[in-house]
Amino acid sequence: MKQIKTKGFTLIEVLLVIAILAILAAVVIVAINPGKQLSEAQNAQRRSDVRAILDAVHQYAIDNQGTYPADIPSGADCSNEGVVICKSAVSCDGGINLDNLILDETYLTDLPSDPTTATAETTGYYIYKNGSERIGVCAPGAYGNDEIIVIR
Repeated sequence: MKQIKTKGFTLIEVLLVIAILAILAAVVIVAINPGKQLSEAQNAQRRSDVRAILDAVHQYAIDNQGTYPADIPSGADCSNEGVVICKSAVSCDGGINLDNLILDETYLTDLPSDPTTATAETTGYYIYKNGSERIGVCAPGAYGNDEIIVIR
């Protein structure tokens, strides 16, 4: 009797290839982790924003004989005793307005906003003055255990 040969893959071979591809896809997704990459990019934006605000506050003080642009409260901790920075041309409940920094776009063109915690009224960033009269700006909404705070 003549044996008939058919070309193709067996079910076991197809399942084995699918399993290998699934394992490789899982490894790649875990390695790339798009959620973590996005969060780290947002933290980089927060660091840049905090530095920009602090630089603008200090440049304003230099140009105005040491006077800061608003009544920045004193405290020992930025996220607990600092006050939220209001968006430009908005007064927010319990916040501080730094519109002098964007007047005529001298120090900033606009107040930066936190990528996830900003609201219609607030930037999501906080400001305070410590016991040594140094100004601090922080981003309490940072991803992970990162504490983004700059004091000068």
